[in-house]
Amino acid sequence: MRPEAFFIPAESAETAGSGQRFCLFHPAQGEEIRGLVLYIHPFAEEMNKARRMAALQARTLAQAGYAVLQIDLLGCGDSSGDFGDATWEQWVNDVVRGCRWLRSKNDAQGVAADQIPLWLWGLRAGCLLAVDAARQMDEVCNFLFWQPPAAGKTLLQQFLRLKVAGDMMGGQSKGIMETMRQQLANGSPVEIAGYMISPGLAMGLEQAVLASPANQGQARRLEWFELSTREDASLNPVSAKTIAQWQEAGFAVSSHIAHGPAFWQTTEIEDAPALIAATTAALAAMSA
Repeated sequence: MRPEAFFIPAESAETAGSGQRFCLFHPAQGEEIRGLVLYIHPFAEEMNKARRMAALQARTLAQAGYAVLQIDLLGCGDSSGDFGDATWEQWVNDVVRGCRWLRSKNDAQGVAADQIPLWLWGLRAGCLLAVDAARQMDEVCNFLFWQPPAAGKTLLQQFLRLKVAGDMMGGQSKGIMETMRQQLANGSPVEIAGYMISPGLAMGLEQAVLASPANQGQARRLEWFELSTREDASLNPVSAKTIAQWQEAGFAVSSHIAHGPAFWQTTEIEDAPALIAATTAALAAMSA
């Protein structure tokens, strides 16, 4: 079944001019809807590198009985605005907006909300957006993380280094990192690898951490996936520590390491079939 392409209106008093968000909806196939899944894409060029994998996984989950929504955040893909217009807060609002659309679509089909679980599926920075959005929603959220970072500070640092590396090739790297950070602190955007980064986006990303939302006394799940091309790969200490914190907060957590390339950063577009199969199996096991 082909996905439905459409736009969600995104105008509000706080985000005047933010227009609309492009979405792809993959209806659940079969007689019973197993769950609602919102995909939250990663940051900057990682979003483009990951599009194929996100589409493949969304279609596979739909075939397994899940209703899946892919949304382009403000300034990304086919949504309104430029990347440089975006702030972290606006992206979080877009995630909440997508969740509400998914739930309203489900409610229109006459199925009680408490019978259909909601999954926030994030890749890289999308994982951080997922937890920030969940804190704003009065709803039980389950989480599906692909290669989650413990904090956004590391992602921002990696992105800023792209500018440093480019200027090093031109012999102009001295003080570039400090200059960029000063620009952002002064309220001015910076341009890196063709992307204009606003202070509001950089600050929000730097402050974001993968801390679990309040559990609200209800059982929730986290499916944590990492990729490696090594046969003997294991979780790194930071991931293990973060998972332990989620477990202490009351989440049932399952961690997985799938074999495959880091497709969000490879030079050529690559697939990780093992990740798709393992992700689908993990969610299916929850609703069996």
